[in-house]
Amino acid sequence: DILQDTVKAEDTIKGVILRYFNPIGAHPTGIIGEFPKGVPNNLVPYITQTAASLREKVTIFGNNYPTSDGTCIRDYIHVVDLANAHIAALNWIENKPMHTCEVFNLGTGKGNSVLEVIQTFEKINKAKVNYEIGERRNGDVPVIYSDVTKAKKILGWETKLSLEDALMHSWNWEKSLRNK
Repeated sequence: DILQDTVKAEDTIKGVILRYFNPIGAHPTGIIGEFPKGVPNNLVPYITQTAASLREKVTIFGNNYPTSDGTCIRDYIHVVDLANAHIAALNWIENKPMHTCEVFNLGTGKGNSVLEVIQTFEKINKAKVNYEIGERRNGDVPVIYSDVTKAKKILGWETKLSLEDALMHSWNWEKSLRNK
């Protein structure tokens, strides 16, 4: 709201608001990735740290949601796709008039369950992840994913990398940290 109001009020400002949906992954080379301080707050770093024996287990918060496997569904976007979306947004806004301000959802447009993410990680990386089912967290919605129609239409952007790519790249990053 602040950015949109500022763009409306000022003659020399334009803006793009990018709404992220669960960025995951690392650079495919394994050179750059997510390095959370302390205990990770996000699922994938927790998975990679558990697979690397830095954490005892991943707790899945609830398995009684109205989804195919009972776990929450989220939209996970590869960080490389996210970086490319930033470039597309900057290229798009460059020649737009002042006072332009648009909001774009950045995700895959589909969701994966928490259990599916863990199982996909295990399959693609041939690595075991110890996990347990815990209590549901207050406020967790069963399913949330992005509508990327506007980003595709206006920015000409869409994701190119898969969940499997993101999980493989995350694991390569985690392993590279342990091999230094």
